Amino acid sequence: MIKQLPISLPGARKTDVRSQFAALCYRIRKGKIQVLLITSRTSKRWIVPKGWPMDGKTPSESAAIEAWEEAGVRGRSDGRCIGIFSYSKGMEDQSDLPCLAMVFTVEVKEIADDYPEAGQRERLWVSRKKAARLVDEPELVRILLDFDPRLDA
Repeated sequence: MIKQLPISLPGARKTDVRSQFAALCYRIRKGKIQVLLITSRTSKRWIVPKGWPMDGKTPSESAAIEAWEEAGVRGRSDGRCIGIFSYSKGMEDQSDLPCLAMVFTVEVKEIADDYPEAGQRERLWVSRKKAARLVDEPELVRILLDFDPRLDA
């Protein structure tokens, strides 16, 4: 079971916080779990694909669409949120926006070379431990370290 860390959004009021849906993309190779990280477009930090809610789509469907657009992967999500993390989204025309991202797993079945944000981001398949060292958000670190889809099988 994933242990959710307390979420802290310094200086943010409830009305200021925005929701996003994130995809924890994974595959199992030779019995080992690999997760997919991508770089953000501007700061080039390692992140998971994520984006805003989409009209007519469930949160997990939105996360899967972001996985395709940002990372070029398609797969299956069971629709369950496995955790939430907070971060500040840098905005070009205003101050940073506090966000809460709900995380949904996407078991990757297909990887494309041509996808909407190809050339704008790097992709990296890594172990959960390495992914946890590369991302900045403490709650996402905990989600990555606790994630094991084999426990649900």
